[in-house]
Amino acid sequence: MDSEDREKRLILVSAGNVLPNEFNELAKEVYPEVNELHSVENPGQSWNALTIGAYNQDVDIQHEDFSDFAPLADVGELSPYSATSVIWDKKWPIKPEILLNGSNVATNGTDYSECPDFSLLTTGKDYSKHRFSTIWATSSATAQAAWMASQIYVEYPDIWPETVRGLMVHSARWTEKMRRQFCNDEKKRSGRHNLVRSCGYGIPNLNRAIQCMNNSVNIISEEILQPYKKKENGSNSMNEMHLYTLPWPKEVLRDLGEVDAELRVTLSYFIEPSPEAVGWKDKYRYASSGLRFDVINNNETLEDFKKRINVEARGDDKKDKGDGSSGSDRWFLGKKVRDVGSLHSDFMKLTGVELSEINQIAVYPVSGWWKERGYLNRFNDKIRYSLIITISTPNQDADLYTPIISQIATPVEVNI
Repeated sequence: MDSEDREKRLILVSAGNVLPNEFNELAKEVYPEVNELHSVENPGQSWNALTIGAYNQDVDIQHEDFSDFAPLADVGELSPYSATSVIWDKKWPIKPEILLNGSNVATNGTDYSECPDFSLLTTGKDYSKHRFSTIWATSSATAQAAWMASQIYVEYPDIWPETVRGLMVHSARWTEKMRRQFCNDEKKRSGRHNLVRSCGYGIPNLNRAIQCMNNSVNIISEEILQPYKKKENGSNSMNEMHLYTLPWPKEVLRDLGEVDAELRVTLSYFIEPSPEAVGWKDKYRYASSGLRFDVINNNETLEDFKKRINVEARGDDKKDKGDGSSGSDRWFLGKKVRDVGSLHSDFMKLTGVELSEINQIAVYPVSGWWKERGYLNRFNDKIRYSLIITISTPNQDADLYTPIISQIATPVEVNI
């Protein structure tokens, strides 16, 4: 059975919890630093699983036993319970990928405790005796994420689990308070690295994941790619990439002029981990195959774009110098931050005129153990992926949806 035909499942796991006793009397000074030092717990490091962290939306304390306590985190900030991947090696996956409500910790400056007012109501595990119970931290966040995934399946029952995972991440946004907590200077790549390593891609939004609006349009492509082939000398080499021609409404975008627009891209796929390699030692031998995406530059011809992608695929993205020649500097995260694990998401802010010229996107392979270990004869294996692309503008009067729908009456062109 080919790898792309094997049954796939979406697994959601919690990132693990920072315990209240890990905070000391200097709580206001060590939160969220304690969270940055508490690593996502096993099995949250899994490349294919969707790992769930927590944010806080509860600050109101009414319980009489906590009359002299105050909330540790503010609304919209990282939950004090949520573990992070800040201290991980940079080549390891971004974890957690998304945050849902895990509530807050209460403190009087010396003691730190769960508080009933910060707990979420749920059904009891022994329903015959106790119909209801409470839940909090990353456990409650993971339960909410599972509900959201189920709602996406209800809306689109035939989509791949790779797509559900991608849509949840693609719909996520950071709050301004998260940005202030971890990314004070957004011009510095290190701040953005800390933001995504602490808060993932933010809080997912179900409506954003399943709906299009006139001024915000989602395009989803589920495809299968054979990354490698066997050469005559017996070694394995790169085989194919997919090149998409995007149906942008150029006239509408150009009419926006200097009005802000956003391009957001998410690439989601599952890898086959190598049973013989430890993932944190060599990411290129741990994953069966890696995939990457890139878009054409404004001043780049189609042929030059293809040549650049071929060079990046053959050289493996380790050679990216970040000098702007690849266009990486246009993205919020950039290749060095986003191109880890098996889920890559990024966005760029630009004008409508600039966006009108970005009409080509490539999905291409990088090295993996299917290629590096030729003696295992996996060079013919294929990999499924989901590519999610959104263009949007804050201009409520802009109709991007209608002209795109009229263009994709015939399928979006995918060159191999």
